[in-house]
Amino acid sequence: MRKSPLATELGVTSGALRHGMPYLAMGAGRPLVFLRWFTPDHANPRGWMRESEIKLLAPLARHFRVYAVNRAPGMAEGTTMTDIAAEHADALQAEFGEPVDVLGVSSGGSVALQLAADHPDAVRRLVVASSGYRLDPLAKESQIRYGEAAFAGRRALHHMASTTVSSPLLARVAGAAMWLIDPLARPKNPADTLAFVRAEDDFDLSGRLGEITAPTLVIGGERDAAYSTENFRYTAHGIPGSRLLIYPGTSHMGVPKHPHFAADVTEFLTAGDPLT
Repeated sequence: MRKSPLATELGVTSGALRHGMPYLAMGAGRPLVFLRWFTPDHANPRGWMRESEIKLLAPLARHFRVYAVNRAPGMAEGTTMTDIAAEHADALQAEFGEPVDVLGVSSGGSVALQLAADHPDAVRRLVVASSGYRLDPLAKESQIRYGEAAFAGRRALHHMASTTVSSPLLARVAGAAMWLIDPLARPKNPADTLAFVRAEDDFDLSGRLGEITAPTLVIGGERDAAYSTENFRYTAHGIPGSRLLIYPGTSHMGVPKHPHFAADVTEFLTAGDPLT
């Protein structure tokens, strides 16, 4: 695959952590593990999606060696978020041998929170963006419908429309477009997809947030259709000493694209470092 100028500049490489967890790595500096949002496949993105991820992470890659990590392929039926977090902790220990900064966005935030609660020795500092202590009802319903439809071989992508935009009218328009493009974006292994959405469906740290000891920053969007601001606030208030940022007028995936996002994350992760 021919690298783009930006990928060449950032020294983008690909590989897999222990358990076969695929990653793209870019930039230089202290490791920052970026846990990806919900994806149809447990694989590195390709084509324009790969370039989009590199562009999104480029501002962070100018300060850190960013590892964009996905869940391991071949996820077994009945896998829990506890199992997924344990797999991540083992893989990070094998790769880095010390606690690392972790940034989880959307579904990656669910994994990051479980990881920090279950394996505090794996996480140096934690950033959770567009995510919270559990899925809100709309996100639960959308993901389960998507996973079940994809596993059954039916069109599925339109089930995610209601979590992408907050306007019901725009959600219907987006749903129609997603229904049309579904054949181009179907999971290669829908069993992985279904196993993960079922694990996240059961995910709930409401009684365990106080166990998270890593310094934590929670970032949410005021107009997130998948998570309420109450969810973000509950998550932040439950984690001792955590910080909360709510970006006004910002959607679910608008948070990591927000003009202040990279600077806010970098400032939090480097606070107290020498020469910062």
